[in-house]
Amino acid sequence: MRIARRRTAAVLLLGVSLFAAACNSGGDNGGGTKTDEKVELTFWTWVPNIDKVVEKWNSTHPNIHVTASKQAQGDEEVTKLLTAAKAGSPPDLAQVEYQALPTLVSNDVLADIKDKVGNAKSDFADGVWQTVTLGSDAVYAIPQDVGPMMLYYREDLFKKYGLTVPKTWEEFAATARAARKKAPKSYLTTFSSGDPGWFVGLAQQAGASWWGVNGDTWSVSVNDPATKKVTDYWSGLVAEGVVDSKPMYTPEWNKSLNDGTLLAWPSAIWGPGVLAGNAADTKGKWAMAPLPQWVAGENKTGSWGGSTTAVTEGSKHKDAAAQFAVWLNTDPEAVAALVREGGIYPASKAAQAGPALATAPDFFPNQPDFYVTAKGIADTAAGFTFGPNVNVAYSAYKDAFAKAIADKAPFGGALDTMQTTTLDDLKKAGFKVAG
Repeated sequence: MRIARRRTAAVLLLGVSLFAAACNSGGDNGGGTKTDEKVELTFWTWVPNIDKVVEKWNSTHPNIHVTASKQAQGDEEVTKLLTAAKAGSPPDLAQVEYQALPTLVSNDVLADIKDKVGNAKSDFADGVWQTVTLGSDAVYAIPQDVGPMMLYYREDLFKKYGLTVPKTWEEFAATARAARKKAPKSYLTTFSSGDPGWFVGLAQQAGASWWGVNGDTWSVSVNDPATKKVTDYWSGLVAEGVVDSKPMYTPEWNKSLNDGTLLAWPSAIWGPGVLAGNAADTKGKWAMAPLPQWVAGENKTGSWGGSTTAVTEGSKHKDAAAQFAVWLNTDPEAVAALVREGGIYPASKAAQAGPALATAPDFFPNQPDFYVTAKGIADTAAGFTFGPNVNVAYSAYKDAFAKAIADKAPFGGALDTMQTTTLDDLKKAGFKVAG
């Protein structure tokens, strides 16, 4: 499969527009490394204490020395990688968020390492692996950490109000109505117009995949039936007044987690850290369960967050870099060290059930099987293909959904605005787009 790649100055500054020059994706391009050749690799990453993990590699691989360089994440890191690649001085490896992969691939920053990773695919859930292939037969990175979504809820207040943990979204709606009746000052949860990654995870669970690529042609389906179903569902709950509509990660939201104004939070595996930081007084009062399902008896979840280890196209030692990327994210000792030192939730299926996660998060002393439950949830993560203008879609989400909430309007129009904005941007950037 061929993936169109584009580059312009605007991308370097904003990561929005991309300039035309299609070419075959990936390939080693002479970047191999003989096993007896001593090489130096640079690795851009933001994981805390990762230097301790890298030391393990260096102590056992004297011919391939890796130097970790701490970097910011998100758009700032993407811009730095684009700039470094254009200047001809990229790192050999970089930690890259899943949603940033298409932008970097389409700008020739990342290498296709499918011929260098052996059977690494078997170490990861199918949905996770799909994300690093962009739905093609290429492999642009090795999954590092994942953010499977689940439901956090106030166990003590559910018991107080006689609420049952919902297993379906239909039950979730009924629970939201019951919560408002039994605790009029509280809501079951909030719908946030400020968190597109959260919404993507919910849509992903329902079967959505907003971008697709076939050869050198992209498609955009933000307002597909699965996402429309999710949109209409939450629009109805907000209009009914049974869930709040204020954004997350504000002082008001933090307070609502602490004082019982919000009784539940659909979130991801990293939720305990947020709860511990923002609602410290409620330690031991929350519990975790799988996300409600759209069809009773199904077992699916979405993802919110996560990152990969990618090899750059500009690396002169792609074989060695790929070897390190695979080791970092599949070797039992390496991944266990990532968990202990960096606090990540690993993408490796074996590591999710490993000894490094044998003890529940400190914030959940009442749920000793926290990570056993989380492992079962993580295995059910659905796949999702991101596109080269994720930032445009995410910005459109924030603007359109915030406006819909302010105008007390149905959310369907906001979703259509996202579709139009995302599709038009790809066309304007010079991509070949279907439809």
